[in-house]
Amino acid sequence: MPTGIHLRDVRAQLFDAAERVLLREGPSGLTSRAVTTEADCAKGVLHRHFEDFDAFLAALVLDRIHRLEARADDLQAGTGDVVETVAELLTEVFSSVAVSIVALITFRDELRHRLRAARPGPGIPLATDAANLLADYLAAEQKLGRLTPDADVYTLAPTLIGAGHLLFADRTGEPPSEEAVRQMAATVLAGALR
Repeated sequence: MPTGIHLRDVRAQLFDAAERVLLREGPSGLTSRAVTTEADCAKGVLHRHFEDFDAFLAALVLDRIHRLEARADDLQAGTGDVVETVAELLTEVFSSVAVSIVALITFRDELRHRLRAARPGPGIPLATDAANLLADYLAAEQKLGRLTPDADVYTLAPTLIGAGHLLFADRTGEPPSEEAVRQMAATVLAGALR
């Protein structure tokens, strides 16, 4: 393994390497050795910047949650088609590394404990954050009158996230078509749309 190589943004390089490993090999293939090999750096680099591997994984998940939260600024209620916007967001969330991260959180107890300490609340981090983002978007659309006043956006959002997760869950198979995601979103939102 190379040593003495200057890494400009170690955290970002390690996080990006972990994502590539997750996408290629899934949660069971994600080890500190796999990450440092993918990042082309010495194993000690990871342990110099993080207390242990679970601390690294928690930082990775929190970084990806912050990226998702930054996406909220791009969701403009009142523009475009509600179903299309929801379908695009679901595709963006689940065609990324999110499916593998949710599996990783479920698989690693210590990671789940660390994330709960950093972000108290129910649900699985990242999936819950995506549901909250979607609920905020749907609530904004409701205020604009594009969803019915009695639509329960705080139930619709996690329903959409759960159904989206099921569509994308088989990371080794073909991803769902745009039309399949759109059809699922349209079906879930059918009673709420005006």
